[in-house]
Amino acid sequence: MLLDVLAQKCEFKGIGLPDMEMINPHRADLEGAWESMLAHQLPALPPLESFWDALPAFFSWLSSEPTPISPQAYRLGIGESIIRERTLDLPLSRGSQSIIEIIRFAAANRLCVDLDYAPESGARGIRRVEPYSLRRTANGDVVLHIEKPDRSEHRTYRVDRIMNAQASNEIFIPRHEIELSPDKPVHMPASEIRSSGLVSHKPRRRSTKFPARRSRIYQFSTGPTYVYECTACGKKFNRKKYGGSLNPHKDKSSGFPCYGRLGMLVDTKY
Repeated sequence: MLLDVLAQKCEFKGIGLPDMEMINPHRADLEGAWESMLAHQLPALPPLESFWDALPAFFSWLSSEPTPISPQAYRLGIGESIIRERTLDLPLSRGSQSIIEIIRFAAANRLCVDLDYAPESGARGIRRVEPYSLRRTANGDVVLHIEKPDRSEHRTYRVDRIMNAQASNEIFIPRHEIELSPDKPVHMPASEIRSSGLVSHKPRRRSTKFPARRSRIYQFSTGPTYVYECTACGKKFNRKKYGGSLNPHKDKSSGFPCYGRLGMLVDTKY
């Protein structure tokens, strides 16, 4: 199906189906534009090689050749469950949601992540790890399953003890299935929808105490507020909806229009 759609698009453009032989001559151009075109749009820019080296396997898959067997996931512990929710409604430390998003970004791009971890006993420090799975244990703890890149060691870190996270530029080949991509949309319970004024069965008269714009802010004041930071100029925006797309705005330091249109989640306020 995918190959058929690609063939139709290429035919419409008047070009042949792409393969490594067709793409190889453009490697130098891609290297020259890789950082300048992408670095300002991402929390961390993966190295070009991590994508380029995967192209032969991709084209083999595209031509219906056998693909490598996917790695298996960690076995679930007794009472353990995989967490797939986009937003965690859990009593975690301030900033935990943004930390999880950084870990998810790193995992999706096969990048090791540096965790600032404070164990219950022992010294706090930076741990570079391969992230694989976010799970809830039988006693209610939220833990991150990881492997150490320098040696084959499976460990779990409690999320409430992760003080910070930063995606590195070190790539890894997954040894297990990566289970960090959320598969559920943001959900607001019906009780919160009714209390927020999103559902109304009776026409309501507009209050004259506040102007219309301010009253709308009060109307949607329940639920989490997502704080996004422009990856180009650093300006922060408060959003009631989950999503990093930014509208045109001015650079916070120069006052000139900013070219950035992508925001990174840096905080979630409840």
